[in-house]
Amino acid sequence: MKKLKLFLLSCVLLSQLGVVQAAQPKPGRRLEALKTAYVTKQLNLTPEEAEKFWPVYHAYTADFKKMRQEQKTGDVLEIEESILNLRKRYRGEFKKLLNTDDRALKALTVERDFNNMIRKELQQRIELRKEKS
Repeated sequence: MKKLKLFLLSCVLLSQLGVVQAAQPKPGRRLEALKTAYVTKQLNLTPEEAEKFWPVYHAYTADFKKMRQEQKTGDVLEIEESILNLRKRYRGEFKKLLNTDDRALKALTVERDFNNMIRKELQQRIELRKEKS
């Protein structure tokens, strides 16, 4: 029952995002909405968990991206160590929010899984276009 409610909530949110997107088209909004739905589904977030999870997750991804940018100009090993420490810190925060180690660890890798899924989808579309040409 909770999964059904969560699915319906996701559908409503995504449909509302579609209305807003039509009014104010911005690149990447649709992809961001898809990622939100994917992460919510993969982590089986309840609405209450989602409300607490998303601000922490956005902070994690912002910190992670910042460190990746620094990696281009800094000592690679030090940056990798910093990223490891960041993941450890956020794993603890995610565990508090999500109540299990498995879900906390999945929160750290779910964006990579989403990106891989999108990459595969794009590759398939490119191959289909090549076949049609």
